[in-house]
Amino acid sequence: MKLAVRRLVVGVTGATGSLYAIRMLQALRDVADVETHLVVSAAGVLNIKHELDMSRAQVQSLADHVYSVRDVGATLASGAFATSGMVIVPCSMRTLAAVAHGLSDNLITRAADVTLKERRRLVMMVRETPYNLAHLRNMTAVTEMGGIVFPPLPAFYFKPASIEEMVDQTVSRVLELFDIHVPGPTWTGSA
Repeated sequence: MKLAVRRLVVGVTGATGSLYAIRMLQALRDVADVETHLVVSAAGVLNIKHELDMSRAQVQSLADHVYSVRDVGATLASGAFATSGMVIVPCSMRTLAAVAHGLSDNLITRAADVTLKERRRLVMMVRETPYNLAHLRNMTAVTEMGGIVFPPLPAFYFKPASIEEMVDQTVSRVLELFDIHVPGPTWTGSA
């Protein structure tokens, strides 16, 4: 029996928190019916190198399909390319602002715009604190357009023993929004 493939677009920008993107791509490799379409900004590549000491090639090897951030003519730039949605992980405040104001100046922001116009799920894992008024207004605008603003905040109720456990819990929660189930600690109620 042939499985129906669900395409998930993963955009990676230059905000801190690149471990979330890597753990998400790693988790998705184990989901047979999910196909990942990766776009990494130039600042995203620099941040991954700085935070994780990984090369562009190492990151790209985790995805099923890879696109240049400058290729605004790629399939991801068209609503005719059916996807389950898009996650931007981590999402810089610059990318948030571009999406909030419809500035499709690279493939990440264009794919996000397409995701919103096609009424598909867009999750933006914004990374920056504290928030200023522009950040908050941009988050409100994206939310009003149907996007989900999901700052990757760790949950401590399951008593994580490592950074990886905290990251995996957040990754699994985000993927649940796309009805993609991966292993990760979940709340089971108080005893």
